[in-house]
Amino acid sequence: MSKLLLNLRLVLDDEIEDVRAMLDENRIEYYETKPSRWGISHGAIWLSNDGDLPEAKRLMAIYQGNRQARARAEYEAGQKDGTGETFADVWRREPLKVLLAAAAVIVLLGLVALPAILLRG
Repeated sequence: MSKLLLNLRLVLDDEIEDVRAMLDENRIEYYETKPSRWGISHGAIWLSNDGDLPEAKRLMAIYQGNRQARARAEYEAGQKDGTGETFADVWRREPLKVLLAAAAVIVLLGLVALPAILLRG
């Protein structure tokens, strides 16, 4: 029976390529399911042999730890040299998205406060 190794929902293309290369390098047989046409399923990487699951999970843990360390180092380097993304950069690039997010927060805070306001009056 096949075992799920990686659900591809919100996984970046370079990470998928890295995982494929890692599995190929370690001779672990796998196959992929593609995302559905309507976005119900996001696709996945499945292991063909159940016996490969512990080794694949061990390799994934190492890979994810290395990827996390690399991403953190890139972020910190960007913050130190001033090339890191700031709120002002996001505001300039996507003002509508920022305004909609702020409006959603205000609406949600209002809904949370509404029972207290109604009970007080």
